[in-house]
Amino acid sequence: MAHIVILGAGIGGMPAAYELREKVDKSHRITVVNALDYFQFVPSNPWLAVGWREREGISFPIRPYLEKKGIDFVAQRVMRIDAEGNGLELADGSRLAYDYLVITTGPKLSFDEVEGAGPAGHTHSICTIDHAEQARADYLRFLEEPGPVIIGALPGASCFGPAYEFSFIVNTDLRRRKRRHKVPMTFVTSEPYIGHMGLGGVGDSKSMLESEFRNNDIKWICNAKVTKIEAGVMHVSEMDEAGQLKKEHQLPFRFSMMLPAFKGVDAVAGVEGLCNPRGFVQIDEFQRSKKFRNIFSAGVCVAIPPVETTPVPTGAPKTGYMIETMVTAIVHNIAAELAGQPADTKGSWNAICLADMGDTGAAFVALPQIPPRNVNWFKKGKWVHLAKIAYEKYFLYKMKTGSSEPIYEKYVLKMLGIKRLEDKA
Repeated sequence: MAHIVILGAGIGGMPAAYELREKVDKSHRITVVNALDYFQFVPSNPWLAVGWREREGISFPIRPYLEKKGIDFVAQRVMRIDAEGNGLELADGSRLAYDYLVITTGPKLSFDEVEGAGPAGHTHSICTIDHAEQARADYLRFLEEPGPVIIGALPGASCFGPAYEFSFIVNTDLRRRKRRHKVPMTFVTSEPYIGHMGLGGVGDSKSMLESEFRNNDIKWICNAKVTKIEAGVMHVSEMDEAGQLKKEHQLPFRFSMMLPAFKGVDAVAGVEGLCNPRGFVQIDEFQRSKKFRNIFSAGVCVAIPPVETTPVPTGAPKTGYMIETMVTAIVHNIAAELAGQPADTKGSWNAICLADMGDTGAAFVALPQIPPRNVNWFKKGKWVHLAKIAYEKYFLYKMKTGSSEPIYEKYVLKMLGIKRLEDKA
């Protein structure tokens, strides 16, 4: 019978394993391969970085939970994908053969594209749980000697939501600690305007987020091309709408978190004909590789073009609901092929997002993700903050119990007051 290998155990890979185990016959073997032996709930990292969460509460060991469901687990880094020979070459020199490969690796973080960026340089990240813990340690030291803070996104970034979240979370945390008056805050972003978020804006996101920044004394620089980061100084070229230099900035900081641009991970990007030049997997409408018909992919590692050309490069985000529907499409299509039927299920590339803002939050719905849209909806309120906390609890519960139910369809839409997404559209 078939061996289905899932490469990556994040918010795409783990649900894919559970859904496949429920959907396909038990005679088919399922194996999850991940470089780390633990799951981390990445959306909680902004909270972890200021001490609102502990590592143990948003991560857990993968193996025991998968094995309860009859799913094999290999904690190894993949060095090479032999797509022609249907095999993975692992870090320990072993080889794992597959009949179907599902790639859900997430991205490679490209801090190297800006000199001095990243945890190995002079800025922090909340893209991984280790990075968030490192940021937290420095943040606690920063509180003893407060100073300017810079938060934002580097050129080429595609995931802007966590930068906005972290800005408001830091703002709220500083107020609670009675330190906010000592901390000038600046949001530096490659977006052409506040609230663009790689989506061309959603509803009234521009004016609403600008208003929130003003109300919370957070300054901003858009069309920001960060060129170099030194200890305590960020060099930023601010571009105009035509992409020409408008102003040079040398911004001092005591603490900074800047989201990087993404690329595909090396093992995936190294497969000839699988990816675009940035290393993202090129797929058809059924989430399947255009070249290798037994390879499927979902999540941040999938190639999606930017929604528009911007003066400083930006990418399009892959939100939780989109990833959930991509995974479900893959599961249905692999099950169909195993049953001798053609793949016919498509993911819904709609964007739904819950963004925490410290003690309130913002939610948006973009149907479809790329404008013009049937629905262009952006709302703010305390209820979003509570909904984000509930989503965290639901997702971690699902991952520990092996549930295959769709969280967005069953819970998040209800939190937004939507019975069915089709009704909203």
